[in-house]
Amino acid sequence: MSDTKVLVLLGSLRAASINRQLAELAVEAAPEGVSLQLFDRLGELPFYNEDIDNDDVSEPVAALRAVAADVDAALVVTPEYNGSIPGVLKNAIDWLSRPFGDSALKDKPLAVVGTAAGQYGGVWAHDETRKSFGVAGPRVVEELKLSVPAKTFDGKYPRENAEVTENLRDVVGKLAAEVA
Repeated sequence: MSDTKVLVLLGSLRAASINRQLAELAVEAAPEGVSLQLFDRLGELPFYNEDIDNDDVSEPVAALRAVAADVDAALVVTPEYNGSIPGVLKNAIDWLSRPFGDSALKDKPLAVVGTAAGQYGGVWAHDETRKSFGVAGPRVVEELKLSVPAKTFDGKYPRENAEVTENLRDVVGKLAAEVA
């Protein structure tokens, strides 16, 4: 039996981002039989524009859509910027939503996790991300959530927090179990 393949989309471009560390931890801590692939090129995507969404899309867009088409599920790891979705992630959602009704992630299970500085750990951005992806085509698994306040880490790498590591592994395992 082959591994369940999960695309990881990261809503932060910053090299030292705690969300990047969470994404890396998800890749490392994935349960047996689940392989995660971080698509780390969202910053290369042009702003979505229907005029340039044609048979000759830019290479980063083609690469994102190809990876999305080849996976079984998606995990989004994102911070919260000004109470909402980071622009780079919203742009990726827009590219992945096309062609409308037949996108590369259509009907594939998707979960949203992450951390932010606020006391709720980014829950507003996570809710908005789930809403946008729900319109874009994936099957958002609403009950798979992990919103961790950044103060939880106290300046340490997320893998040093056993509870967060286990919760993240659990989300990934349950996401993989959602694959039909």
